[in-house]
Amino acid sequence: MIASSLLYGLLAAASMVDAASQKKQIKYEVVTGIFQQDDNSTDPSTFNFIDSNFGLINRTYPSDPKSPDSKYATQWQRLNKYIKSLNKEKKTRYSLLFLGRHGEGFHNAAETYFGTPAWNCYWSELDGNGTVTWADAKLTQDGIKQAQDVNTFWKHLINDEKITPPESYYTSPLYRCLDTAKITFSNLTLPKKSPFVPTIKEFLREGISAHTCDRRSNKTYIHQNFPSYKFEKGFPENDPYWKELMAEPSADQDIRSKAVLDDIFSNDDSTYISVTSHSGEISSLLRVLGHRVFKLATGAAIPVLVKQTTLSGDAPATTTVPWNSQATCTAPPTIRDSSCNDCSCCL
Repeated sequence: MIASSLLYGLLAAASMVDAASQKKQIKYEVVTGIFQQDDNSTDPSTFNFIDSNFGLINRTYPSDPKSPDSKYATQWQRLNKYIKSLNKEKKTRYSLLFLGRHGEGFHNAAETYFGTPAWNCYWSELDGNGTVTWADAKLTQDGIKQAQDVNTFWKHLINDEKITPPESYYTSPLYRCLDTAKITFSNLTLPKKSPFVPTIKEFLREGISAHTCDRRSNKTYIHQNFPSYKFEKGFPENDPYWKELMAEPSADQDIRSKAVLDDIFSNDDSTYISVTSHSGEISSLLRVLGHRVFKLATGAAIPVLVKQTTLSGDAPATTTVPWNSQATCTAPPTIRDSSCNDCSCCL
């Protein structure tokens, strides 16, 4: 029933794509050699995207001017020229995605405090512990600071590196992402034609599990707290997907990630696109795009240069699978070892 509900949502998303897309499909490829994160030798666990200029590799491009030109003095300005040259190709399109993970939320802090086994098998299924609420978790002070640091980084990129800022903004409907996006992109010098007015998209949410931090608030509450944000067409008042003690399989998550990317690229001709989402969902988006595995810490972000090719013919058939019921414990296990993540050590 749940899988059918999600499949219905996927079909609804597909209908947002232009009618001709029923006989077309979008193929995604990552353009490597642009960012350090593309390189298998880059260690995600130690990589610092702020200290490394977003990982942009210092290199030449075929489109570089033959003589010094002040309009292309920085690496980012020359990359922008290069992307423009790539977009002269027929039947292909190149876009630069900035995929940002939310800052630390109270659910992240709670998992650290209780330990992963106790979190996964007991505490995460509750709305909170009487002191802290983590259902649709808000940002901790550390999480706010992480987003503020990224905001400072964007100011540097825009003012000093002359980066082309995002032309479109998208975000998960979960509070921690809505707030991270707001803090990250507020008070920046942005082009008048591309202000920070994000669109909330259901399928950019975290992988859905029994954890209450994966259950979103209702549309009215979101609008009250983020009145300038736009909702995608058909965004329902209440969360249609989160179900108690049920989990979305990763295969289903990848199907919806492909659907949301197709929807964005079929309806938005922007070259520079910001997406604020979650660790699990960004991992899914990277899989769909064909990027190497690159785990992001809270508050981190990764740029990905994506080549899109529109192919004739129907897309390969995809089939959702039934959702999984999740095991839980009646009391929190005391063990902190990750071997208990299947709740086999319940008291």
